[in-house]
Amino acid sequence: MKIGMNMLLWTNHVTEEHFPIVDTLKNVGYDGVELFLGEGNEAHYSKLGTYFSDLEMGVTAVAALSPEENIASPNEGFRAAGLDKLKWSIDMAAASNVEVICGPFHSTFAYFTRQPPTVEEKQWSVEVLRKAAEYAEKSNIILAPEAVNRFECYLYNTMADLKKMVEAVDHPNLGAMYDTHHSNIEEKSQSGALKTIAPVLKHIHISENDRGTPGSGQVQWDDVFPAIKEIGYDGWLTIEAFSTIIPEFANAINVWRNYSESEEIYTKGIELIKKGMGI
Repeated sequence: MKIGMNMLLWTNHVTEEHFPIVDTLKNVGYDGVELFLGEGNEAHYSKLGTYFSDLEMGVTAVAALSPEENIASPNEGFRAAGLDKLKWSIDMAAASNVEVICGPFHSTFAYFTRQPPTVEEKQWSVEVLRKAAEYAEKSNIILAPEAVNRFECYLYNTMADLKKMVEAVDHPNLGAMYDTHHSNIEEKSQSGALKTIAPVLKHIHISENDRGTPGSGQVQWDDVFPAIKEIGYDGWLTIEAFSTIIPEFANAINVWRNYSESEEIYTKGIELIKKGMGI
């Protein structure tokens, strides 16, 4: 079991400027950090990876696709561009020693056709994800697509749907991600959803209903942590929280206010996880 902190609380592009934050997280007790793979080159990510490695900090990452890179699109060119973006993300992740790439990259985040998902859209997504998983295998990286709530995605909202997708891809380098924020909106119970996704679960985001400090909102943590222990999950528990510090990114994810102070999020958040998991 490893505890991580998503750097999107501070930035969507980690640079040397953010190393003091990483140092603080290390001192607080975190085992690693999570990066957003948005810009930069292999040399940049290699430099990050070296720094994290020297600190003995593990690394996970988040990837996303633009509308012109939508792998669920009927446009073959968009799907090809999406596969290229996923391959780039895998290459950058490999340079920075990333273990797991998560995120809603089964399609484009916050893109809607104004219709329910079609069989064809899901098939296109599965086909590209299988190719991406084959590419990720070369770098020993796990891809963990994320089911996202109905206000941010229409293709996959629940663990039941996400499990079907993972089974359709049928590749050892592709599993599933669980996010307590999205499940709080979409699922009937957190424990039930965790048990559903357990056979293919590769990554977990610990996130409050308002994206603020875990433990300060409405997520039923007394249901979450016992279920995580019951299913025998032993991967990353990574806190994901957001702020308005990067206006462009905040606008993209519909964040219009700061929910909690950053120090409260990463200090109280790790306390909640350790107490909940008994570690």
